[in-house]
Amino acid sequence: MSPALGDIVSSLQRSGAFINTLIAALTIGGQQLFSSFTFSCPCQAGKNVYYGSAFLIIPALILLGAGFALRSQTWTITSEYCCSCVPQLRKISLMERRLACLHFFGITGRALVAPLTWLAVTLLTGTYYECAASEFASVDHYRAFDNISAGERQEILAGFPCCRSVPSNMALVRDEIALLHRYQSQMLGWILITLATITALVSYSLARCCSPLTALQHRYWTNHLHNESELFEQAAAQHSRLLILQRIKKLFGFIPGNEDVRHIHIPSCQDWREMSVPSFLCMGNDVQGNYSFLGGRVDEDNEEGRSGGIELKP
Repeated sequence: MSPALGDIVSSLQRSGAFINTLIAALTIGGQQLFSSFTFSCPCQAGKNVYYGSAFLIIPALILLGAGFALRSQTWTITSEYCCSCVPQLRKISLMERRLACLHFFGITGRALVAPLTWLAVTLLTGTYYECAASEFASVDHYRAFDNISAGERQEILAGFPCCRSVPSNMALVRDEIALLHRYQSQMLGWILITLATITALVSYSLARCCSPLTALQHRYWTNHLHNESELFEQAAAQHSRLLILQRIKKLFGFIPGNEDVRHIHIPSCQDWREMSVPSFLCMGNDVQGNYSFLGGRVDEDNEEGRSGGIELKP
């Protein structure tokens, strides 16, 4: 990839508007495919409302949960500022908490894009709403239903979304009810879009007004978070690789890809037992934390082997 193209891709990845648009487009495409291959209204009294409501609400809830779960910043904020299961290793200032809240509002806004898009598109399409609301339509003013009991009336209304054959005097009723439900569903869709747009605008304005940062500081902070995450991932990967190579060499006497196997040896039974238990020691005020599945015994010789450490050549 050329440097110019790489810069463009990186800029788009960091653009909130582009990411939100991409999420909305993918949600719309997924909704259309989902409706085409999976949705089929049962057209039975008592089942339509549950079936249609499930297709309308449950995917939106799943998308909302996925929107939070797939954002690494969610877990960072949760572990740093919200979780009280472990003792606090440092005092968190009020400024940090306000910045964390501001960052969490941004995460929430991004997580709401997909579920709101799903609800808006499904309501504008009207298929799910028509199925869910079919048996609750008011037909008292239609003479075709004058001599029909309430139970039979509900069964007939529940079958309208499936376009079943009906008496000629009810065909017009079916078409009018379908148009009414489509009208109600699309109105709800546009109301949802309007409310979501206004809420997003007001929330963004309030967040910027209540932010302890100026406009330039906020831009700098956004870039700082992105660069911090990217560089930390690179440094953590390289550091963990170097440390693991060092431990593997102490355990087996050689490292993968090295032809010098003169000091190869078989680990003892005690080594194997200690390797089976992960060691997480960075919970108190320890100087160093040990995160390893190779056990703590391998680290006993860590200080002795520092002079002969392994270097990862670029």
